[in-house]
Amino acid sequence: MLPFLLNLPSLGFAAEGTRRRRLVVLFSPNGIVPSTFWPDEEGEQFTFKDSLKPLEPLRDRTLILNGICDKVRGDGDQHMRGIGCLLTGIELFPGNVLGGCSEHPAGWSSGISIDQELKNYLQSRPETRTRFGSLEFGVLVRERADTWTRMVYAGPNKPVTPINDPYQMFDKLYGQLKHRDSVASVLDGLQEDFRKVRSLVGKEDGRILDEHAALVRQMEQELRNTTPTDLEHAPPELQPGIKQENDSMPVISRTQIDLMVHSFAADFMRVATLQYAYSASDTVMSWLNIEGRHHDISHEPDDNEQAQKDLTQINRWFCEQVAYLAQRLAETPEPDGNGTLLDNTTIIWTNELGKGNSHTHQNIPFVLVGGGLDFRMGRSLKFPEVPHNRLLMNIAQAFGHDVPHFGNPDYCGDGVLTGLTG
Repeated sequence: MLPFLLNLPSLGFAAEGTRRRRLVVLFSPNGIVPSTFWPDEEGEQFTFKDSLKPLEPLRDRTLILNGICDKVRGDGDQHMRGIGCLLTGIELFPGNVLGGCSEHPAGWSSGISIDQELKNYLQSRPETRTRFGSLEFGVLVRERADTWTRMVYAGPNKPVTPINDPYQMFDKLYGQLKHRDSVASVLDGLQEDFRKVRSLVGKEDGRILDEHAALVRQMEQELRNTTPTDLEHAPPELQPGIKQENDSMPVISRTQIDLMVHSFAADFMRVATLQYAYSASDTVMSWLNIEGRHHDISHEPDDNEQAQKDLTQINRWFCEQVAYLAQRLAETPEPDGNGTLLDNTTIIWTNELGKGNSHTHQNIPFVLVGGGLDFRMGRSLKFPEVPHNRLLMNIAQAFGHDVPHFGNPDYCGDGVLTGLTG
């Protein structure tokens, strides 16, 4: 009864407690061009450079953080650690996935990512529990599962695969609702089969079986969290014939964003990620009249003016996707009528590298849009090369999840970043 009681309009004290805070992490690869990305000024009076121009209409709702660094070291090359440690803030396991040089193999991340940490926290509380908890969207993420292609982790050694195909995501969101009873009966049978087999296998096989059983229990929970009102939420209409190919990136991007906004409006989840391609992506941005592969262009020296222009144009296109998502959220009213989805959602746009040709983890881009974290927006801030773990702690605490550290505690000793809310 608690979720019902907390949502009663007559309980004025409850409305604030049930505010639907949301988080979106949007990833684009291969670094940026610092001179066309970072504002020169600090504070409220700043100028958007070319890469960030699409956010100009959202100036008052944008926060640009310079000086945030990924200080995590260990196994793997810069690209692998860049994406694998970005949301986890902790080292990769040793492994046999080779990086750019044969002497830098690594495995999966050794910790949970901040989005999944928040998902678990929100799902543990009845007043913030949703059907899915989180959804992981992809746009042309490479199907091959390795350290280069995964940024979301449900725990140590547990990468989460994003869903590339909008039709598959649509079926996840709306297909199960149509066949809820039959799916539930199949899951009941699976649980019984698990119990029978569990007593016959060894310890290691039992562990693997337990993990599969946990996934089944998660699906059951998703179905239990589905209410009849979910069926009343009109699903979006998808453009037919979208193919998973390079030149379809723009239409896949818009479709996935539209699905995400619909999912937030239906309160299917409070946390989402949107991953474009993968670390060291070879996407060819043909729709921008750029012929070279993104990763190759990012390796060109700073004195290659055409490469710098192309990279700036590429990052401006990614920024346009951020702006489109923010616009869609801003034009979608909250279901309770209090403001819009953007008022209670923060988009964090980030990257695995600060600069492509140097593979640096200094000055990793972190651009925030929206009001979900209650940070003071409309500013450009510069920090003295602080660990990004501290920002991950800020994100958790903004949701009321007071973590003493996140990721490697060696980079959390100074606590959360100051000045984000003041």
